[in-house]
Amino acid sequence: MSLLRPLRVLYVQVLIAIALGILVGAVWPEVGVALKPLGDGFIKLIKMIIAPVIFCTVAGGIAHMSDLAKVGRVGAKTLIYFEVVSTLALLVGLVIGLLVHPGAGFNIDPHGLDPTVAAGYAAKAAHGEGLANYLLHIIPDTFFGAFASGELLQVLLIAILTGFACARMGEFGGKVSAFLDQAGGVFFSIIHIVVRFAPIGAFGAMGFTIGKYGVGALVKLAALVATFYATSIAFVVIVLGLIAALAGFSIFRFVAYIREELLIVLGTSSSESVLPQIMEKLQRLGASRSVTGLVIPTGYSFNLDGTNIYMTLAVLFLAQATNTHLSWAQLATVLGVAMLTSKGASGVTGAGFITLAATLTVVPDVPMVTLAVLVGIDRFMSECRALTNLVGNGVATLVIAGWENELDRDRLARELKRGPVALHEPALAGAEPD
Repeated sequence: MSLLRPLRVLYVQVLIAIALGILVGAVWPEVGVALKPLGDGFIKLIKMIIAPVIFCTVAGGIAHMSDLAKVGRVGAKTLIYFEVVSTLALLVGLVIGLLVHPGAGFNIDPHGLDPTVAAGYAAKAAHGEGLANYLLHIIPDTFFGAFASGELLQVLLIAILTGFACARMGEFGGKVSAFLDQAGGVFFSIIHIVVRFAPIGAFGAMGFTIGKYGVGALVKLAALVATFYATSIAFVVIVLGLIAALAGFSIFRFVAYIREELLIVLGTSSSESVLPQIMEKLQRLGASRSVTGLVIPTGYSFNLDGTNIYMTLAVLFLAQATNTHLSWAQLATVLGVAMLTSKGASGVTGAGFITLAATLTVVPDVPMVTLAVLVGIDRFMSECRALTNLVGNGVATLVIAGWENELDRDRLARELKRGPVALHEPALAGAEPD
């Protein structure tokens, strides 16, 4: 029985599922491709719960706040932090691309590429073009429309308005916020059930990835993949590690604490697949519900460190691969535009590729058709983007909670030292800082 005990641990099951998915995809590619519905189904199950979890958490947290000005203060600090760290990530990708030259020697002729491959991504990138359209997109057509579409920023907007309304309604508002707390508990309980299917989702998603694109795609563009993974790891260890150290905790202990979530993201290639779970883990670490509820959903659209590293690095790779020289003015333009286009990406697989297409529009010297070079490996890159994004948003939440004195540092140290608790173990009660 003792030998079987590790198999009951979720992250061990996910690891085994990922290994089996790689094996099936490599040996039986057709079978691997056919497993795609398993991964998609698991992500849909999680996304089904994301909107109500965010709504109940954010609206309830704001309703409990006695100082409503605090919401605006936390929001302002969050956006400033996101902009600074996101810009750092863009600069890191740019610098590494200039130093390593991952695209050198490819000598790709854009005229020999299939233009239809990149056309779809270019069309999606142009669909929401313009700041005005982006701001309008944040406002849902109807109250319940935001929940139906699953747009995180729209749900966040409704939750903030609802929380403010409850805070202004006195005793009745208190009853509504108490109901939201209870409803949130129900949705988190659903998450504890759904997450048990993570190994099946990881098996299907990894089987599909290897079966469709094959290990050959990785070998062909190994320099870019290796450069991106190494850069992302260095960013987490050095940049986020320094930020974490200044905030009073170890980045290595934190990464170990969220290992289950990281493995699920690795298997599904989507950071949205663990959004409710990471919110719960951060509350267990001592961050207040109100700060967690504001920072995490906002970070999924405004703080995508992995996506930012990928965009500038990929632009330089495509330029180098086609022997296109980019001036310093063009590089500065890429950096400025990427700061805007990256804010439109979400945790969904492929979103980073669409934002890359949007960024490429400002450097016509690099033909849009060159995106076809990256299509075969984007799924592998997406996994690293999602992992880096998740760690970045977790660190941001703990840092901002610390700034607001909404972080129980004793609990943080105790939890990190003890290690992670299985997701199915109920631990929301008392998760708020004492």
